[in-house]
Amino acid sequence: MNTPRRTSRGPVAVAVVTWNSAEVLPGLIASLPAGAGDVPYRLVVVDNASSDDTVAVARRLAPDVTVLQTGRNAGYAAGVNAAIAETHDSPAVLVLNPDVRLLPGCLPTLLAGLDEPGTGIAVPRLTDADGALIHSMRRRPTLLRAYADAVLGATVAGRWPALGEVVTDPLRYEHEARPDWAEGSTQLVSRACLDACGPWDESYFLYSEETDFHLRAGSRGLGVRYVPAAGAQHLEGGSGTSPRLWALLTANRLRLFSRLFSRPETALYWVALMLRESTRALRGDAIARAAVRTLVRPSLLRAPRGPAWLDLCDAVDRGTTPNPVLPAGEAHAEASGT
Repeated sequence: MNTPRRTSRGPVAVAVVTWNSAEVLPGLIASLPAGAGDVPYRLVVVDNASSDDTVAVARRLAPDVTVLQTGRNAGYAAGVNAAIAETHDSPAVLVLNPDVRLLPGCLPTLLAGLDEPGTGIAVPRLTDADGALIHSMRRRPTLLRAYADAVLGATVAGRWPALGEVVTDPLRYEHEARPDWAEGSTQLVSRACLDACGPWDESYFLYSEETDFHLRAGSRGLGVRYVPAAGAQHLEGGSGTSPRLWALLTANRLRLFSRLFSRPETALYWVALMLRESTRALRGDAIARAAVRTLVRPSLLRAPRGPAWLDLCDAVDRGTTPNPVLPAGEAHAEASGT
């Protein structure tokens, strides 16, 4: 099912980072043969200490799979880095969420996109579980875009390049484009890009790691190319419904911005995030309330990301830890954090 056909360049690595993914992984594996077409590939599953039978499912459905077990919930970037290190002979790495399904011919079409000058990362047209277009293209974060998002909303602001970080005009998804970054569930990264940019930043744990990597790639002349002729379906995770995941996403947006801009600009960006989330919280949005509670706690914003961070966020959300203290061994604040 997954036997790579060796070429002089080696098979493309298909890297899937899993954590309790037994329910969604079969659909992804089933989509790979048609999605890869005639491109040789090697499936690598990096499992972050799943408590279900994710690993058994992978081995049963793809007997030639390479399974790497991190032994802990190490985060998405750590899983990607492990897969990249394991497949150093591959000309490119297709990074996939386990809840992605490739449409026929996706991989060869993305490979053709990588051949275009100045391209280090190729991404497809994404649809959700109902077949609706996912607004997957993004622009570099700026203060103007943050405030426009807070006042107008992401959908409206995204119609204008100067105002929106999310590209929301559906017409822009009909043609090839060069976004600053893109939603990271499905991305083909060239070996040249991986070598030039180095490892993914594991300090984010989850969310914003693809933003950081894509922006670094663009700064090295190996940016993102959106290839609408390639297609994939993303069932999408729980960041839009889970308070603690939305809090992590918001905290990591602030962390990323702080690494790109000055301290005064970061303070203004914090205000924009507070304006956006508090406005939604006042309308009764539970996930926005969780983001607000996180934004007003500097110790939580500085804390190393990981499972312990999510536990602290839950404690804050319940009101049982008004002044979060990190567990022993994780109590230091990162010097580069917000």
